[in-house]
Amino acid sequence: MFSVSREIDFCYGHRLLDYQGKCRHLHGHNGKVLITIEASGLDEQGMVLDFADIKHVVHRWIDENLDHRMILHRDDPVVAALKEAGEPMCLLEGNPTAENIAKLIFDFAVAQGYPVVEVRFWETPGCFATYCREDTDRGGAEPPPGGGKAPGRAR
Repeated sequence: MFSVSREIDFCYGHRLLDYQGKCRHLHGHNGKVLITIEASGLDEQGMVLDFADIKHVVHRWIDENLDHRMILHRDDPVVAALKEAGEPMCLLEGNPTAENIAKLIFDFAVAQGYPVVEVRFWETPGCFATYCREDTDRGGAEPPPGGGKAPGRAR
């Protein structure tokens, strides 16, 4: 199996609803995405996929939809004020956690026809979340009791 990966950096703001830690407040991050695409064979040029194709499609989508935007839960009370002020936003059905942002980018890339196996999203240099294709055995552990939602969990 062959794989290629591309890193994409972008800046965004967010906050988490119904959360007791620091991330309940509006704040920003310099995020990094690593998209990994796999194929059992190579194309005529000897590639899984041209890195430029990932840039032109996925990077452009991130630039247009996530970069320098507030990524918020659709029901966040601050949405109305930001909308009235003309601030750019990306609204999600759930909290804009690193896990949900990784899945958002994964789903977009798959919808474009890319054979994505994994999206890794760094919220900070030391903290990342990964969303993998379901048929990929990554040997992940079961989540802790309570689904990993410990109060005050550092983000």
